[in-house]
Amino acid sequence: MLGMVRRHQRSDAEWARLSRLLPSAGTAGRPRSDDRLVLNGIVWKLRTGSDWRDVPERHGSWQTLYTRLRKWALDGTFSRMLRAIQAERDAAGDIDWLVSVDSTMPPAAKRGRRPGRSG
Repeated sequence: MLGMVRRHQRSDAEWARLSRLLPSAGTAGRPRSDDRLVLNGIVWKLRTGSDWRDVPERHGSWQTLYTRLRKWALDGTFSRMLRAIQAERDAAGDIDWLVSVDSTMPPAAKRGRRPGRSG
């Protein structure tokens, strides 16, 4: 069944690719919040620029989102996800690696001279 994907949420296809790249939940302690819900909440916060406390409750506790973002950033999860998705998309021919560099530079000011002064 194809459902409507809300803004700032991952589609089922996106989630299928991303979920395999996240660290496992482990077995100790209480069950952790749903990774998809948390990732959607993190994306919502980063895309909107809102305060953590303003993340909609449908994404769970803002403290959980912040803690998971920090953990995944520090343990390299996001870097590994980016590299894996880039490699997958590159292999499929979906990435154009052409880079355009503008080599023009404004003239550098001479030492001891302020702009607008002559001599």
